[in-house]
Amino acid sequence: MISDAFLDAVLDTARTLPFLLAAFLAIEAIEHYSGRMTGRLLSKVGRFGPAAGAVFGCIPQCGFSVAAANLYSGGLISLGTLLAVFLSTSDEAVLILLGHPGSGRLILPLLAAKVMLGITAGYMADFFFRNRKEEKHIKDMCKSCGCSDTSGIWLPAFKHTLRLAVYLLGFTFLLNLALKFLGVEQLARILGRDTLFQPFLTALLGLIPNCASSVLITELYLAGGLGFGSAVAGLSAGAGVGLAVLFRSNHPMKENFRILLLLYGIAVAFGILLGVSL
Repeated sequence: MISDAFLDAVLDTARTLPFLLAAFLAIEAIEHYSGRMTGRLLSKVGRFGPAAGAVFGCIPQCGFSVAAANLYSGGLISLGTLLAVFLSTSDEAVLILLGHPGSGRLILPLLAAKVMLGITAGYMADFFFRNRKEEKHIKDMCKSCGCSDTSGIWLPAFKHTLRLAVYLLGFTFLLNLALKFLGVEQLARILGRDTLFQPFLTALLGLIPNCASSVLITELYLAGGLGFGSAVAGLSAGAGVGLAVLFRSNHPMKENFRILLLLYGIAVAFGILLGVSL
């Protein structure tokens, strides 16, 4: 049973590699050639910040969440714009869905829900939290996202593909074992499917500043272990490495914890709302 689960995981991962490499090549090209331009654009959109942030954030790469964290730390964008980017960021989820034949139809509803949440929550945050300190100075927004990398696009794309393939292999193997031993229905019951508890758990997983959380949430959703609302809650709370950059570059630290709690609460509330309404 273990060998079968591992073989299935290897085959599933291998089928995704061409799609992942192609996607990462496109993403690296965008980030390599227009990353600085995107950062400048986000800093100048003004009152349209949450809308622009939500649209840019849904593009599957960490660059926008990193740029948004640095721009917020420098006082160049509002809290609402930062939250819009974080909430719409899906990290590796879209790439994983693209790599699973037949799952492409799930991408549009997922992105639409997250963009809508980002825009709505962003403007509400700007309305209720208008007081922002402006005595901050902007740091190099590209130093953590690889925009200034001079190694071209092929090497970073291969590295990203290999890293994600390792995550996929490990999580798919573990998920296959769980499915073989427990079955989808039992796993769904353990995770609290069709209850109000599940969005709390998936959103908590999403807060982990690593693509591993988005991989796990997406794979569980594809396997039927998570409902749509719970998957959206987890992926909305997940801001990639943007949260880690925010905690490193923004001060005071208590402000970062407030943003973390706000991000988590919004993601959970929206996940529950989707779960009840769908």
